[in-house]
Amino acid sequence: MIPAVVLLCLSVCSGPLFAKETHAAAPDAPAKRSPLLGALQAELDRSMKTLSAQDPPAYYIGYTVTDTQRVDVSGSNGALLNSGEDRNRWLEVTVRTGDYKLDDTHKIGDRQMAGGGPGMAVPVDDDAEVVRRAIWLETDKEYRAAAEALIKIRTGKEVKVETAEGRAPDFSREEPHMYIGPLVSIAVDRKPLEARVRAYTKAFRESAAIINSIVTFSAQAQNVMQLTSEGVQLQFGQIRYRLELFIQGKAPDGMDIDRYYNFDWVDTKDEPDDKAVYAAEATMRKELEGLVAAPINDPSVGPALLTGRAAAVFFHEVFGHRAEGHRQKDVNEGQTFSKKVGEQILPDFLSITDDTTMKKLGGEDLLGYYQFDDEGVPAQRVTLVDHGVLKGFEMSRSPLVGFPHSNGHGRRQLGATPVSRQGNLIVQSSKTLTNAQLRAKLIELIKSQGKPYGLLIDDIAGGFTFTGRGQPQAFQVLPLVVYRVFPDGRPDELVRGVDIVGTPLAALTKIVATGDTPEVFNGYCGAESGSVPVSAASPAILTSELEVQKKESSTDRPPILPPPAHDAVKTGGQQ
Repeated sequence: MIPAVVLLCLSVCSGPLFAKETHAAAPDAPAKRSPLLGALQAELDRSMKTLSAQDPPAYYIGYTVTDTQRVDVSGSNGALLNSGEDRNRWLEVTVRTGDYKLDDTHKIGDRQMAGGGPGMAVPVDDDAEVVRRAIWLETDKEYRAAAEALIKIRTGKEVKVETAEGRAPDFSREEPHMYIGPLVSIAVDRKPLEARVRAYTKAFRESAAIINSIVTFSAQAQNVMQLTSEGVQLQFGQIRYRLELFIQGKAPDGMDIDRYYNFDWVDTKDEPDDKAVYAAEATMRKELEGLVAAPINDPSVGPALLTGRAAAVFFHEVFGHRAEGHRQKDVNEGQTFSKKVGEQILPDFLSITDDTTMKKLGGEDLLGYYQFDDEGVPAQRVTLVDHGVLKGFEMSRSPLVGFPHSNGHGRRQLGATPVSRQGNLIVQSSKTLTNAQLRAKLIELIKSQGKPYGLLIDDIAGGFTFTGRGQPQAFQVLPLVVYRVFPDGRPDELVRGVDIVGTPLAALTKIVATGDTPEVFNGYCGAESGSVPVSAASPAILTSELEVQKKESSTDRPPILPPPAHDAVKTGGQQ
């Protein structure tokens, strides 16, 4: 199972949220090389010379140091929860034994060979000798593990039958890239942020329906230094800012009601102002209050309209994970699309790309943007579906038959091994309708199918999907705001307790039209290689058939007493 998109997870001051500017070299100034690059290169040369002559030989060594500076400020219900800054460096060493065709990462049957460890923390001081000692010890550990794994693999291959997918090489040959970009950093005054999280969460106390509220500001500057025995030399940095708003309530029957909203930006000039934040809070509060009182929707199958953000998550779950290259290679995966290249899998008016070179779409920053993936391959635009026909996959350096090279989608969380992952999944349509036309078409479908109502899916928290062969090839998407739309003209009715379920091949063929305006969903996607930032963008979609089930509900009831400030009977003090 892949928990694919994970969401969280009265201003008292004015001015920018992150008042101090970020620091980097001027655009036309040559970037300064980190002194760590010299230490990495010296140890790489020494290690490769010796380990390539061992039995079995090391044919590839890669070193990555990730320097992360992070600021987090959180508040809850009008008070400060935490406020802090942190900086750390993480060293990851990759050693591959054997050769590009067969190495220590090869998977035999349903057994994945253990490969290396999660890396180790190294000092933040630019002390070359201290860093070299850490690299030396980590390289020795990784080589020994890789050598042992390769011996087991060679023995196992003699007695196990290989599939066609398994005969693809274990590692692709890629052109080595050299890029020395400016190092980045952030300087954040936390005091204004602390005041803001108090103010933003205090405003939520005005609603008796809100049991809990949390607001979090986060700022991160991350610099990556990467060298490999193939000749890769990279130095680049990236800055991200995020503001998350979360509130929670409970329906009378105990069902948890959550509302969430986030702002993402990379430039301080794009940060949200108080007006935008309070507008988002007002919408969240209104929706939560409505959902607490709303009826539960019964399981049903029928026509549905998904707004752009909801449709973006739908495509991420239903299509995106099944287009990740490593899933076509693994015999334990469902391999939904592995034999369908050149076949039509979507209506002919839909095309899908994964473009990790895109920084923005419609003025909104895309979380899935990066310069190089975690295997040192430049970000690229990849056509996955062209007018309904499957053209390819998101590829890491684990090649497939017919797809021998990476297209820059080898990604991972720190401490995990890169695999092919989504970045910026962009859905485009050549059959667009206005919002009014889509709604009219939805009502037409409801009437033609004889259904009492259809559904309008307005917002989605995330979802998960099953891709393994031993599991049902199913997905589940978790809506936050759902309305029943009636064919007789009655006002839309807000309902709760709705989960979208289905199987991918059937669900994708039911799309009959789309809207004319793409919307962006930014989130964090969890899979085999950990949590990575992703974006998905899509216009609204109209589907002729969507199955929904009842959401899991808690048995806990709401608190017996109302919140203190909302109790009609005053207690304590002078009456």
